[in-house]
Amino acid sequence: MSKITIYHNPKCSTSRNTLAMIRNAGIEPEVINYLETPPTKATLITILRTASLTPREIMRSKEPIYGELRLNESKWTDEQLIEFMLAHPILINRPIVIAPNGVRLCRPSELVLDLLDNPQQRAFAKEDGEQVIDDSGKRLK
Repeated sequence: MSKITIYHNPKCSTSRNTLAMIRNAGIEPEVINYLETPPTKATLITILRTASLTPREIMRSKEPIYGELRLNESKWTDEQLIEFMLAHPILINRPIVIAPNGVRLCRPSELVLDLLDNPQQRAFAKEDGEQVIDDSGKRLK
């Protein structure tokens, strides 16, 4: 089995659901609490390129710091936005999963299923009760 890494925030339900689905496939990923251990600049750039995302697409615009820094303004370059995310990791959206099958921002959390080779081992419902995997391990949506 190949290595899977999740950039995780344990306070985020989407991140917790994503991690739970990885584990429901019988995989124990490398879990990086990105607020405590943010990615390096090189890693963040690699994530963006591999996932075909722009820095804006991976930023959390709902964070207060986003507004305080006026990051909604179009004057910021991609390089500057990356520097803001490195200085303020809370601006990085989560969860980001790195797997042999690709790199993805898993919002919604069930997007992680596209990255997993292992089948789901049992039924799975998100924390809000939404059923994602049925009793036979098949994806419902």
